[in-house]
Amino acid sequence: MLSAQEAFQLILKTVKPAPPVQRSLFDAWHCVLAEGTVSDLNIPPFDKALMDGFAVKSSDFRDGKAKLQIQETIYAGSVPTIALQSGQTSQIMTGAPLPEGADAVVQIEHCQIDEAARSVKIDTGPVSPGKNMLPQSSVLEAGAPVLAAGTFLRPQEIGALAETGSPTVMVRPAPTVAILATGDELVAPEERPQPGQIRNSNEVMLHTQIQQADALPRPLGIARDERDHLRSKIQEGLKSDFLLLSGGVSAGERDLVPAELEQAGVKQVFHKVNLKPGKPLWFGVLERADGNPCYIFGLPGNPVSSMVCFELFVRTAIRQFMGFPSPKPQILPARLCHDFHSSGNRPTYQPAQVKWEAGEAIVSPLKTMGSADLHSTVQANAVALFPTGNQHYQAGLKVDVFLW
Repeated sequence: MLSAQEAFQLILKTVKPAPPVQRSLFDAWHCVLAEGTVSDLNIPPFDKALMDGFAVKSSDFRDGKAKLQIQETIYAGSVPTIALQSGQTSQIMTGAPLPEGADAVVQIEHCQIDEAARSVKIDTGPVSPGKNMLPQSSVLEAGAPVLAAGTFLRPQEIGALAETGSPTVMVRPAPTVAILATGDELVAPEERPQPGQIRNSNEVMLHTQIQQADALPRPLGIARDERDHLRSKIQEGLKSDFLLLSGGVSAGERDLVPAELEQAGVKQVFHKVNLKPGKPLWFGVLERADGNPCYIFGLPGNPVSSMVCFELFVRTAIRQFMGFPSPKPQILPARLCHDFHSSGNRPTYQPAQVKWEAGEAIVSPLKTMGSADLHSTVQANAVALFPTGNQHYQAGLKVDVFLW
């Protein structure tokens, strides 16, 4: 069996980043930049007032007071027309450009305006150059890099791109991910199971995990343990960028998925990984005629196994497809908050809850009845890694955790 690290490497070697597409900023949210961007102008493009008040020459405030003649009022969006000389000021609004000769802004609360005399008395104390203003190009100079390739686009990045003259960008789009649950025992969540049946929790769970991974889920329902039905469902799923099959990948008489994938032309990359839960994990690729591969994961049917394998391996593959610079799951050390006993002949990825106390990650491995006990994972936001063997871990020890 492969180690988890070997599985990661094969996934990263096999999955290719999606070809870049051009998107408007309105359609680029939660995509990943395929090309870096630069600013087409200085930011700000002029010396900019940061509050309402009066644009002044700081040299007029040697004793912290001044009486100045008002030349004009400058609004945001307008252009100053009068350069300031000593003893002069212009009233200015937030966001407006400072007039030539001004090097500071005094906020309106420190000013007494004499409308008749077109003058203002200011008592604010010493005024330093640059007060309450943002100098031209102090944020970015024209031609300076704004965002690098591989940047995940959140609202703040979208806004920065708009400000710096990139109304459209080249991005790697989110993949479509088909979901196919397999098994005669499955019924829809709205149905009451009959003897021998269980509800299809994996499909809706994976649907949500795919959305959390910023991909586009395509649920295909349930494929029965019958070759023709499974085959037709697989053919539909292979039209997507990814196909996730839940169940049917072990060694049982009705575990038909690997054989049917082979029949469909899918090349197996690996089958079985040395971890618990999730040992039966299957991964392969279909090279399609259009040049866009489909990547296929056969996930174990037990829900905890399916959930853990998605977070470790499928999410890595999706992030690789989308062009993230660091697609593998984040690993960090965390201190055990209570004793934990681990046993088994495979490394255990235990569902866990991570909290932060005084800046340190504290982990609580969750009690579980096994890979079928989905309810035990309700509080999980990570998995904690415990190596092979029968070992007691004392509270306070540090272990590796994978956040999700």
